[in-house]
Amino acid sequence: MASKTAGARLEERWRDILSAHARTMCEIDRVLHPHGLGASDFEVLDILATAAPEEGEQCRVQNLVGRVHLSQSALSRLIARLEKDGLVTRSVCVEDRRGVWVTLTSKGRDLHAEALPLQRAALARTLGG
Repeated sequence: MASKTAGARLEERWRDILSAHARTMCEIDRVLHPHGLGASDFEVLDILATAAPEEGEQCRVQNLVGRVHLSQSALSRLIARLEKDGLVTRSVCVEDRRGVWVTLTSKGRDLHAEALPLQRAALARTLGG
């Protein structure tokens, strides 16, 4: 039997990564759905909760773009939805009117704290941690 080529091994690894990612995102979506969140929603709340640990601290949307794996327009729509649900607030950056600040509300912080153990348990189940 011929050994796999380097290209075939890379392709196999890539497909394994995609499969693990899809399984993990689906599991996170499943466990967070009863709380009105999806995996990407939670990811934004989680970044805001850790990047701005004190209530009222802000994070620039631009800082989220590189950390959440969504296009800038998809992230803007997600943040608008979170704001509509009362989980975050948005405000214009005074120093740079093109910039937008996002702040986790107390409702968002409470929902994040409630969903965090569920998300972490989903990670442990799907990633074997």
